[in-house]
Amino acid sequence: MNADINGIKTNYIDKGEGDAVLVLQGWGTSVDLYAAVIDRMAEKYRVLAPDLPGFGATSEPPGPWHVDDYADFVLAFCEKLGITSCIIFAHSFGGRVTLKLMAREKLPISVTKIILTGAAGIRHEPSEAAKKKAAAYQRGKKFLSSAPMRTLFPNALENLRNKHGSADYRAASPMMRQVLVNTVNEDLSALLTECTPETLLIWGRNDDAAPYEDGQRMEREMPDAGLVTLENAGHFAFIDQQYTFLRVLSSFLDIPLE
Repeated sequence: MNADINGIKTNYIDKGEGDAVLVLQGWGTSVDLYAAVIDRMAEKYRVLAPDLPGFGATSEPPGPWHVDDYADFVLAFCEKLGITSCIIFAHSFGGRVTLKLMAREKLPISVTKIILTGAAGIRHEPSEAAKKKAAAYQRGKKFLSSAPMRTLFPNALENLRNKHGSADYRAASPMMRQVLVNTVNEDLSALLTECTPETLLIWGRNDDAAPYEDGQRMEREMPDAGLVTLENAGHFAFIDQQYTFLRVLSSFLDIPLE
């Protein structure tokens, strides 16, 4: 399905009937990746899963957005589809958006429950090795940005960025690279205490994008959160341990097991 959300052509899934569940995806994914989760929740709920701007089949944002801009977009999406109350299921980047929503003083929707898996938002102090790598990158960037070097080696600066950037950065368009920098540099850990609805945290023990320690910290600092650990699972625990993940999710949402 498609909808115009503040001028952005938005692709979304609308499946099932009942109380609404809003799915907020991880960085660079398509909502199709969450098909098994969506199908299970749609057995009892109306599941709404938009591709956020710049992801999947939805157009890029009009400018280098921050997390707050994505939160505004989600609220506009809910208004467009008449959603006033919902459960939130969020993965990775979607966790950032969820924390921002929960911190709003006058949130126009009621959030009854939250499920977070591999949720991002806690910024970590870089290691000494990472600091040295970043410093070397800045020196190289300054050198290659000079007019003579740009003339002699027009592709050198982009090659340097690709070498030092993350996989997400390398895969992103120029616009989404700016968005990525804006979002990952914002530490949202101070907002954890604002996330007051009953919250289920499902974490892969081997998550290398949102470390398992982040899930433990969220359990400690969120007022009503419980953590379920999935062994032999990483950042995409809902794929790595799909059977167990869906059973845990079904129990939390009172969906009858098969």
